[in-house]
Amino acid sequence: MVDLLDLPHRSDKPRERGVTHVIDRGLSIAEVDGLMEVAGDSVDIVKLGWGTALRTGNLEQKLARYRQHGVPVMLGGTLTEIAIAQDRLDSLVGWVHELGLEHFEISDGTIALEHGRKVELIERLSKEFAVLSEVGSKDDTGAITPPYQWVEMMRAELGAGAWKVIAEGREAGTAGIFRPTGEVREGLIGEVVHDIDPGQIMFDAPRKHQQVWFVRRFGPEVNLSNIAPTDVLALETLRLGLRSDTLGIRDLGSGG
Repeated sequence: MVDLLDLPHRSDKPRERGVTHVIDRGLSIAEVDGLMEVAGDSVDIVKLGWGTALRTGNLEQKLARYRQHGVPVMLGGTLTEIAIAQDRLDSLVGWVHELGLEHFEISDGTIALEHGRKVELIERLSKEFAVLSEVGSKDDTGAITPPYQWVEMMRAELGAGAWKVIAEGREAGTAGIFRPTGEVREGLIGEVVHDIDPGQIMFDAPRKHQQVWFVRRFGPEVNLSNIAPTDVLALETLRLGLRSDTLGIRDLGSGG
């Protein structure tokens, strides 16, 4: 059945492009198994949202199960921000090592963190982990960061060793690269990718219409983050043009 239709190319795992970054808000082991059964080939990395790793009752079992399925896991960036604010970052780093995780998120969407300090942390932690650094505020009041600042921050964070930069949109898709209504800030995205290779960016896209926009704009190999587990298979069909929203989508190379 694989050769039944002429479909766009999708990279094999482990992927550098076309990454689907999934947010786990508190899945049970059975739900992890169900996700992997249905769409495991489309899950590239899982984030345990916010600080849920500290309160979930199945952390060790869950990490073991994701490991069995060959899916890397990371903790939420909000947990990192709290640790920084409480001067507990070294303890958090030690715990992440104890858990056997190889990815680490650094964000500053909630706390005030001087950008030079953030860059220093990325440079330090990139020697121990694959770092995903998040750019943009979680403020959903409509406050706008000028595009040139997005570009400057992304360039500096990638230069410091970040594997990917995440373009903030919140798990609700109402901040950062989105307007409070959820509409994509198309002008902002256009100016950012004029200077930053979109293959180095993960775009938060929790809502279907946002996913459709990014796939149409950048093609099947766009990196998308904050994807709900229940939306993984649906997103993959968008990537492959198997839904009316992206019917006829073609490979767009690097997605400029």
